[in-house]
Amino acid sequence: MKRRLIVMRHAKSSWADPGQADHERPLNARGRGDAPRIGARIAELGWTPDAIWSSDAVRTRQTAELVASAFDAAPGATFDRGLYLGDLGSIRTSAVEWDEAWRCVLTLGHNPGWSEAASILAGRELGLTTANAVLLERDDEDATWADALLEGWRFVELLRPKEL
Repeated sequence: MKRRLIVMRHAKSSWADPGQADHERPLNARGRGDAPRIGARIAELGWTPDAIWSSDAVRTRQTAELVASAFDAAPGATFDRGLYLGDLGSIRTSAVEWDEAWRCVLTLGHNPGWSEAASILAGRELGLTTANAVLLERDDEDATWADALLEGWRFVELLRPKEL
């Protein structure tokens, strides 16, 4: 059996209010259109996640909701402050709480940490622009999720809204 991991950067956020705190920025119109398109593509490929583990920023919450709206059965979502502006270490820390029965998890966050995490796990340089999702898989060797996030992942595909 395979484990699947989707490392996704939040969709395009709004800069309409320059005084707004970064954590509170919502999605803009493009972001609200791109997120469900990526979700639909993930569903078409059969990668519907068992869970979404996301930063708690407004734009990642909105992205998670819009992506999940494309799935027949919406997975549960957890919004984790530790993933706000986090990196692979932050993902690994949160993975300690992931259910070992989950076969696919979508983790949602911000750059530069998400591009770095995706690049390390994929074994190749990946620059994630907004609403990009990296699909990774590995053979399950009975490792915990946290241990699995050390190595052994295969790059499958990079989904970009502009290419759908």
